[in-house]
Amino acid sequence: MGIKIYKRTSAARRNASVNDYAELTTDSREKTLCFRIGKSGGRNHQGFTTSRFRGGGARRIYRMIDFKRSKVDMPAEVKTVEYDPNRNCFISLVEYTDGQKSYILAPQGIKVGDTVISGNEVEPRPGNAMPLSAIPVGIEIHNIEMTAGQGGKLVRTAGGAARLMAKEGDWATIVLPSGEMRMVRKECRATIGILSNPDHQNITIGKAGRTRHIGRRGHVRGKAQNPVAHPMGGGEGRANGGRHPCSPTGVLAKGGKTRNPRKVGSKRIIRRRRSNRGLQIML
Repeated sequence: MGIKIYKRTSAARRNASVNDYAELTTDSREKTLCFRIGKSGGRNHQGFTTSRFRGGGARRIYRMIDFKRSKVDMPAEVKTVEYDPNRNCFISLVEYTDGQKSYILAPQGIKVGDTVISGNEVEPRPGNAMPLSAIPVGIEIHNIEMTAGQGGKLVRTAGGAARLMAKEGDWATIVLPSGEMRMVRKECRATIGILSNPDHQNITIGKAGRTRHIGRRGHVRGKAQNPVAHPMGGGEGRANGGRHPCSPTGVLAKGGKTRNPRKVGSKRIIRRRRSNRGLQIML
């Protein structure tokens, strides 16, 4: 897999790069596992904008992903490695021995013809799913459940991988890609390996039109707006707001904690994630 850079035929081409999708094996999809979903444009049922800077975008077909991996001790053959417009990692179509097909998140290095299996006592190979109690300490995992049987919730992005650090009693300690260290019940399932498409973070969008295709509208600075539209707007000339950065409703934007302190899972966090964004932990 790699990144493709075109000849500099325009300003947009000069600054843009794309994925070459060399790992993909087909352009088609399993239609029985797909359905079309509508878009809200960031508006609620009353038509009010509740999420700003959303709208437009290319039409997408949703692929139903098996995050639970609940078919225990039944081997499945990998049929394809496909592109999914709803996520930045690739997905794989697998077919079980009983004929059922499903999509799973494709780990790095998976190939057509490989066999994956979910069970309590299986070999820790990429693509195999098992409880944390059966996974060797120090191995890289993804698609981790927070509640047993609920389906994977943690580490589902391209190139993502957590590491199982320790097991003690009924709990397992994992380190997430953000640097956060937390405890998860040992009966929760996880999948072995690093997720595919790790070069996604190195792709440069290059022009505003590509962000519109994704569904993101342009972001207007608060101080560039009128005072009736934003607390930081107005002023003579290029004023710098005259106050601390805030949202259109006056909520401070810098330094405030956004996590609900009464969340049940907060007491299971051993170490918080790093505050300096963009740095990867040393796994």
